[in-house]
Amino acid sequence: MTELSYFESRTGKLSCNAEEGFTFVTDLRNFERFAQKSTINNWKAEKESCSFSVAMLGTVTVRLAEKEKNRKVIFKGDALKKNDFSLTLFITDNVKNPADVKVMLNADLNPAMKMMAAKPIYQFLEMLINEMEKFRDWRSIIQ
Repeated sequence: MTELSYFESRTGKLSCNAEEGFTFVTDLRNFERFAQKSTINNWKAEKESCSFSVAMLGTVTVRLAEKEKNRKVIFKGDALKKNDFSLTLFITDNVKNPADVKVMLNADLNPAMKMMAAKPIYQFLEMLINEMEKFRDWRSIIQ
């Protein structure tokens, strides 16, 4: 039996306001900029969906599922040929720039898989937050 597992990142600081960050991340063509080239292959993206290959997972597909303007973005995805995770970005605008971001990954995992996947998932979330914090070109949307 599987259960929904929750993994949450630390809060990161973006170098932009919430509107710029939201506009950028809701176009999945931009997400390749946050990925480490050594971990993904075969990147393909459209505005609301993308797919790529990851060692041990095979092809991962992600699609934009829901958005709350300048505050929250939910992506649904599948790996191992199963619809089994969501990735939610929470964006908080501050009176003083920059905005904050937190990422939550929810996955349908059995207890054994959760134990094996927890460390790589937390590493992925930390890498994503680090890359988002380092990123400076929020206004350059890929067309």
